[in-house]
Amino acid sequence: MANFVLNFATDKKGIALIMVLWVLAILTVIALSFSFAVRVDNHSTRAFKEELEKEFLAEAGIERGLMELFYRESNKEQNIILEGMEVWRIDGTTYNIQTDNGFFTISITDESGKVDINTTPDIILRNLLGNLDVEPENIDIIVDSIMDWKDTDDLHRLHGAESDYYMSLSNPYKAKNAPFDTFEELLIVQGVTPEILYGNKDRKGLIDFITVNSGADGININTAQREVLISIPGITPETADKIIDMRQTSDITSLQDIVGSESYSISEPYISEEESDTFALVSAGYKSDKKSGFGIKAIVTITDDSYKYLYYKRGINTKL
Repeated sequence: MANFVLNFATDKKGIALIMVLWVLAILTVIALSFSFAVRVDNHSTRAFKEELEKEFLAEAGIERGLMELFYRESNKEQNIILEGMEVWRIDGTTYNIQTDNGFFTISITDESGKVDINTTPDIILRNLLGNLDVEPENIDIIVDSIMDWKDTDDLHRLHGAESDYYMSLSNPYKAKNAPFDTFEELLIVQGVTPEILYGNKDRKGLIDFITVNSGADGININTAQREVLISIPGITPETADKIIDMRQTSDITSLQDIVGSESYSISEPYISEEESDTFALVSAGYKSDKKSGFGIKAIVTITDDSYKYLYYKRGINTKL
């Protein structure tokens, strides 16, 4: 009897020990789960905070760009430039502005220095797509389809498309037969893919060099980027580099003096030397230790002492 009581007491102690160990194990799991959840929440909060800070920095970049545009306008008449207060360039030059806990980049490009897909002849668009390494067979399809999309008839070009093509798609729609209103409208035109429009990690996209807002037939050689300059008939890559180098000190008033009479006669129908009142501002906000930022692209028209947004897109891809 004594042995039975002793064994029973021992068994009870063993069961109690096992139960305690199970309870401790469960509590440990709960504690670890809670700790993990807290860490995830902290990381999420920190990431949200950093993203919000980068967003505010990008917005600050847009505001700084607007301020520089008004400063530029005021100096057109006064022509007084103090040291450290130089007028910003409007040819896509990128400016880097430091802040206490990060920085933002901002560039300004005159829309007259871009290829206006509503007014520019198709030869320049063909050359631009070629400069962006688009396949030759795709270039014919894209250019003819763009021309068909914006013309007023239903006759399609050799490689183009009109409503009969678009209505045969799984999600049918009709050709617009009117000018483009936005860049993204190109994505519903035959042949244009997101990669062609936006680019990838290896090359820029069409969106960086086109506009729907200039209203000009000619391209401003004082503000056009290199890819656009070499798309103009008669301008070679070497000539484009020379133009970009010369305009760092002063605007070019005579392209003929640079390229010669023969090349100028080829280029002259496609160029301009006048600025517009519409500008593209591209800003990106970064934290000091980060290489990816939050980007904003805006297109504004400056009129006297006010401005008007024509386009505003947040969250564009940016990387240093």
